[in-house]
Amino acid sequence: MLAERFNRQIRDIVLMLRRASAAQSITTQQMFVMGSLEGGSRRMSDLAAEHGVRLPTMTRQIGRLARDGLVKRGRDSEDARVVTAELTDVGRIRLLRGREQRITFLAGRMALLNDAERASIEAALPALEKLFADS
Repeated sequence: MLAERFNRQIRDIVLMLRRASAAQSITTQQMFVMGSLEGGSRRMSDLAAEHGVRLPTMTRQIGRLARDGLVKRGRDSEDARVVTAELTDVGRIRLLRGREQRITFLAGRMALLNDAERASIEAALPALEKLFADS
């Protein structure tokens, strides 16, 4: 069944990326959260919803990132009760560096494929973008 095989492949991809970034100072999950902050300040509740976790879990994640100087907390200008998070300059640099390392790793893995296999992956990207849109 396609969905079952696809599910296994997604799991394998996530695990491969985690192993590839194990030597980095930030985890894959932290990279994902920081990527969500790349466009600017976000409400903690919105981040939790986007990442499919409860608010206390996101609060702990942001707390670790803030402790390390990668994210700073703030307050919503319209509702001071709402906590926000945004990348610091150091966080932005660390995110870009981590992303470059991941892309370099993936490029190396893709170099092991033949031209037809790489073309197959490239041809599948529009369908994957559609599949994951608004998820």
